[in-house]
Amino acid sequence: MYYKFSGFTQRLVGAGASAAYTPQGLKPVVSVESPPLIFGTPTKTVSEAPATVQFFGKNKVPDLQKFFQKPDGMPVHLKRGLPDQLLYRTTMALTIGGTIYCLIALYMAAQPKKPE
Repeated sequence: MYYKFSGFTQRLVGAGASAAYTPQGLKPVVSVESPPLIFGTPTKTVSEAPATVQFFGKNKVPDLQKFFQKPDGMPVHLKRGLPDQLLYRTTMALTIGGTIYCLIALYMAAQPKKPE
């Protein structure tokens, strides 16, 4: 006799050989073929695609490379001026504030509670 685990009763119950050898949630392989497309539309294959890709915008990468690689002694993360400085200083203030807050919380957690 074969047994399998019943998810309903949480016990072993008698079962047939096929049910015992098929774990719950797994199904036997039915077919290797893919199911038919429901909303299938004809698509272009790689050989049918045009040889060149058209991009209608201007390539800004060379201009940005010139801007960020200028040897003016300014760090890259501050090159764009005031907005970068505000973001940098806010990040540093939050980091230092968070570190101080964590240290205070650790100090308070390390202190034994005094009996009243």
